[in-house]
Amino acid sequence: MDLVKEFEEFLEVICKDINITLRENVPKTATDFERLIREKINFHGGFQNKLVVIDAKPQEFPDIPMPPFGIEVKYTENNSWRSIANSVSEGSRNAEVYYVYVIFGKIGGKPEVRWGRYEDVVMHVRTSHVPRFEIEMGTSDPLFKKFGLTYIEFQKLDMQAKMAHIREYARSRLREGERLWWLEDPSKEERGSEVHTLPLEVRLYMNLTQNEKRKLRAESALLSPKVMSGSRVKNKYNDAIMYILTHYGILCPQVRDLFSAGSVAGKERGGNYLMRAMIDIESEIANAARELPNHLFVEYWGYECDPENRIVEWLRKADTYAVGWKPSSVLFQ
Repeated sequence: MDLVKEFEEFLEVICKDINITLRENVPKTATDFERLIREKINFHGGFQNKLVVIDAKPQEFPDIPMPPFGIEVKYTENNSWRSIANSVSEGSRNAEVYYVYVIFGKIGGKPEVRWGRYEDVVMHVRTSHVPRFEIEMGTSDPLFKKFGLTYIEFQKLDMQAKMAHIREYARSRLREGERLWWLEDPSKEERGSEVHTLPLEVRLYMNLTQNEKRKLRAESALLSPKVMSGSRVKNKYNDAIMYILTHYGILCPQVRDLFSAGSVAGKERGGNYLMRAMIDIESEIANAARELPNHLFVEYWGYECDPENRIVEWLRKADTYAVGWKPSSVLFQ
């Protein structure tokens, strides 16, 4: 018999037995559930007569190695077949395990146990401090099919190659106005720019020096000419604020601090604050047009633009947004 098929039949026997046990005795913790699985494996003679240790070895992936197979144990008290799984890097992976399976214990609702191939149940990547897979037993949309490769092929990739697939997947899920966070690719080869690093600490915009504020206002206005829109246009500052947040780790709670507050328009009161604020940072906008890497214009404008043409192109865009004045007739004269 094919070894994989034989192992899957063994898992079927184990899970049927555990489901019978759950009718009268439900494990109270994930540790108890994993111990029950190990006991059932040994009760049925082990796979090909190979027994497993009852006490789990912590911090190993998968939880129960049975080379060349391995079982990752998932347990939830919720009435759900979804759970967070291991990190994408798989730094603690058992090198002797080739095929990974999941035994999932759902204790909420009617307690039940199911098994599945790992690559068939991974359906998402969660990007917190470490990208982690998310599994769903019985999913109809496995993640690795979206990647266009098998889990075994993915597992053999180095971390940089893995992250290329993760980034592409993350970008495909972005909604309007959303940007990738630190997940973004820092490589010069793919981005065509200097390496982009994000500070670990989050800073507040109002605590920056005036020179820092002027620089950020100029860069964000250049990349997002929509800031020139009228005061009634919703979300006109979204791209500008997201740029400052995702590229510098700086939070701006008050959007008026950027372009339309009296503090950035000079001492004169009344009139077009936005126009005067743009005039005030003309030189910084010109510097940004010369110095910002091309990939940012592809990201925010949707196409490349040579540095010498960026101001002219920006003014053309700004004219389409501005209300009551024409930026190209006022700025950079």
